[in-house]
Amino acid sequence: MSVVKDFREFISRGNVIDLAVGVIIGAAFNGIVKSLVDQVIMPPIGLLMGGLDFSKLEWVLKPENPATTVVEKVAIQYGAFINTVIQFVIVATVVFLLVKLVNKIRRADAEDPAPEAPAAPTPEEKLLTEIRDLLAAKG
Repeated sequence: MSVVKDFREFISRGNVIDLAVGVIIGAAFNGIVKSLVDQVIMPPIGLLMGGLDFSKLEWVLKPENPATTVVEKVAIQYGAFINTVIQFVIVATVVFLLVKLVNKIRRADAEDPAPEAPAAPTPEEKLLTEIRDLLAAKG
């Protein structure tokens, strides 16, 4: 049972949960970036380049034979690769900006001194406080 206990302890650590949340959000963010590149960024770029669809750009190494039903075409699809590179650049930029923001917050926290505890009263202040309390008790 020690393996189950160790596994439960490992899973219950905050870092593992944070990592899992990060992976899930990262996967969702990847879908958003893919849609952004494929459906928002690349169509205007393709339009500016004469109606070019980047996702269909390819170098055909071996064309398909129309006489056969078997797919024989061999091609290097560099257009899809261009889309993927743009997606990577967007994700890398967002992650860089996020890390930069976190580092800036950490530096600001490190520069701010912790609130200091009030200084202990001097012997004179203690004596005056005792005198005040005695006078208040008599009065």
